[in-house]
Amino acid sequence: MPRVLLLLPTSTYRATDFVRAAARLGIDVVVGSEEEQALAGDMADRAVVVPLGNPAAAADVIVALDARAALDAVVAVDDQGVLVAAAAGARLGFPHNPPDAVAATRDKAAMRAALAAAQVPQPSFAMFDDPARVPGVGFPCVVKPTGRSGSQGVIRADDPRELDAAVARVRAIADGPVLVEEYVPGVEVAVEGLLRGGTLDVLAVFDKPDPLVGPYFEETIYVTPSRLDAATLARVTELSGRACAALGVVEGPVHAEVRVDGDRAWVIEVAARSIGGLCARALRFGAGIALEELILRHAVGLPLDGLDREEAASGVMMLPIPRAGVLQEVRGQDAARAVDGITGLEITIPRGRRVVPIPEGDRYLGFLFARGDTPHAVESSLRAAFAALTIEITP
Repeated sequence: MPRVLLLLPTSTYRATDFVRAAARLGIDVVVGSEEEQALAGDMADRAVVVPLGNPAAAADVIVALDARAALDAVVAVDDQGVLVAAAAGARLGFPHNPPDAVAATRDKAAMRAALAAAQVPQPSFAMFDDPARVPGVGFPCVVKPTGRSGSQGVIRADDPRELDAAVARVRAIADGPVLVEEYVPGVEVAVEGLLRGGTLDVLAVFDKPDPLVGPYFEETIYVTPSRLDAATLARVTELSGRACAALGVVEGPVHAEVRVDGDRAWVIEVAARSIGGLCARALRFGAGIALEELILRHAVGLPLDGLDREEAASGVMMLPIPRAGVLQEVRGQDAARAVDGITGLEITIPRGRRVVPIPEGDRYLGFLFARGDTPHAVESSLRAAFAALTIEITP
């Protein structure tokens, strides 16, 4: 029986889905987390504390664990674990991404520099110095912290005054350098892929039908298959593969963001992990297997043949937090679940918990899932279900 260490941060949404996938495959799981007993019940005696914020120390812990009972793979389920998985893979000789390559995906400035060196199309960029001197970027521009993921701290600025305000706000959200990028127009897609020996297999391309034009860039609806034409999709695939090669990532899941405007396309982001939150539940492969199972199959060397994405259209809506405060109730859940095409609704923030919207926040209220005959039908189902919800937040 293969034995896998799953790196599960205490803040992850994905523990249950990965553990279930491992059980379906007959994989013996050990859980690595920052705190003891990340999972309760029969998993509690198969957990180890791993300092995810210190990759070198974490690799020492994992090497010692492997010496006691051999591991076959180390799998990071979220951003917080990817550097640790790379460091452990290098020490133990597993197929892995080079640690330097993974580090570049976790630092937006390093990512931009690597893509620029390989001449991969991307927005022009500069590190913030002074609002009057952002060389080669101009306005409108997008301000980002270099070390955060998703849309946290990402703000558009249309003039020097807005740039000043955006930089101050970003610095209040996250310590460290601030990146300023050219705002590029067009539609945005998400590419979900799996790297095998440096070759990118695209598993799905998601459209993002809600415009991402700022001032903030909160993602909501993802729908697949993409409605872009075949030539544009081929360009998106080729560009994503070039970006992975430029960064040096070669093994495992990858999630990329690409903007497309006519015959132009730009790489916005590349992450050495799979799609975040519970969004992976929108994907099924082969005879209905989950993305997490596909990732684990790759990690332990099980066959992946015949595991293309299902033919039906599918999608997910990340439920936005409309304002800061305390979540009191989400009404209309039964009505939302009853909408034709809706396959699931998960509210992931408990009642009574403080909530913070983008750009300061880093979580969503929950997730809606839908399936249908066409991408348009899926999008319509998600919008109708969301309209049925009433979110009550008090100051």
